[in-house]
Amino acid sequence: MSPLDRPQPKPGILDIAPYVPGREDAPGVAKVWKLSSNETPLGPSPAALEAIRAASRHVELYPDGSAAKLREAIAEAHGLNPANILCANGSDELLGLLAQTYLKPGDEGLFSEHGFLVYRIQILAAGATPVAAKETDERADVDALLAAVTERTKIVYLANPNNPTGTYLPVDEVRRLRAGLPKHVLLVLDAAYAEYVRRNDYEAGIELVSSSDNVVMTRTFSKIHGLAGLRIGWMYAPAHVIDAVNRVRGPFNVNALAIEAGAAAIRDKAHVEQAIAHNETWRTWLTEELTGLGLRVTPSVGNFLLVHFAENGSKTAAEADAFLTARGFVLRRVTAYGFPNALRMTVGPEEANRGVVSALTEFLNG
Repeated sequence: MSPLDRPQPKPGILDIAPYVPGREDAPGVAKVWKLSSNETPLGPSPAALEAIRAASRHVELYPDGSAAKLREAIAEAHGLNPANILCANGSDELLGLLAQTYLKPGDEGLFSEHGFLVYRIQILAAGATPVAAKETDERADVDALLAAVTERTKIVYLANPNNPTGTYLPVDEVRRLRAGLPKHVLLVLDAAYAEYVRRNDYEAGIELVSSSDNVVMTRTFSKIHGLAGLRIGWMYAPAHVIDAVNRVRGPFNVNALAIEAGAAAIRDKAHVEQAIAHNETWRTWLTEELTGLGLRVTPSVGNFLLVHFAENGSKTAAEADAFLTARGFVLRRVTAYGFPNALRMTVGPEEANRGVVSALTEFLNG
């Protein structure tokens, strides 16, 4: 049968390279440490687990389509109006809904050179053209982003902090970016790792959204809250954006367990602070240890590190990945992000962190 004798995807869909998540297996290894997906080593809040158990007794019922309980908990935690919050099946869904809502064929979506791969995918899926602006020192460059804006630009995605580099733009630079954009261009601040940042010049986006008509901020419960398996994301946005996206999202896009768990998790401030403290301690330790081995580590404010291997050296990232995997340490190859000779490592539990450093010491000295 000819391929033309069956339903055909719309033009461009089969040109999209699908997103490939971090590996979690190491064949033949008894104990595996998954350090490839930036998951928290502390797991979810005990309060969230209890909320899941309670909610699981009534999964025959549809969830609240507006996720009001979750929106109210988020609003309470951040001092926001619940009406300006929209929840979704992970922040990935929000990135896609925004592209679906604001992009059409002929439009352009803009992002930084090493930005999250989902931006390109969602721009293409909407039938628009992805445009990547060069970064400087593995950090988004406001001047390069503004120079890439054309009359066709309708949306700009900025991961802040960025994945996989771990770098960030200070609030003054984000404000300069917004000020330089045409008023009809939507600026999407993807702040998935915001809770980990402890810098005085950083702002996740709440203040900018509150004072603008063309800025939204997306957040997630997948990282510091440890609820990646439930898929919970949220967006803070002007009322007109909330109204538009609400018209295209699925009617029950956040499940009942997620609503209850998310509401409990965001109220457990002690658990969040424990996760921040663990990350600060071990991210610093890992950076120092890996740098001491002669590896270059991009300065990170997230819960992961981008580790570079010497471009002219005999020890490559691919070889290091194979060596680590054979010992049960699963890191993330980042070739698709433009870093063929680097690995991204999640800050894990103490045993895993020490194990990776020990294994890389053996690898580099072998």
